[in-house]
Amino acid sequence: MLDKEQVEEIIFKALNSLNDERGSEDQISVDENTCLFGPEAALDSLSLVSLIVDVEGAVSEVSKKEVSLTDDHAMSQEISPFFSVTTLTKYILFRLAE
Repeated sequence: MLDKEQVEEIIFKALNSLNDERGSEDQISVDENTCLFGPEAALDSLSLVSLIVDVEGAVSEVSKKEVSLTDDHAMSQEISPFFSVTTLTKYILFRLAE
């Protein structure tokens, strides 16, 4: 099973990939406090979808366990799993432990 650092590394890699497609003035901060969703979000909706797809694929490949991050369980959380890198990391670890 993946640990916290491995999951964060997957998310950071996906954020860096998004940064590779952006101009120098539109770079996203890549750390555990990066806000992904909400009023202070670093990402627009299209970038968030791209990030989720990349992260789902990488987590599934590395863990050898199919992980869906956009199912009803994710959408029913009181705090969105997509709020920040930290909340997304915690949610992925939770789903992997199921």
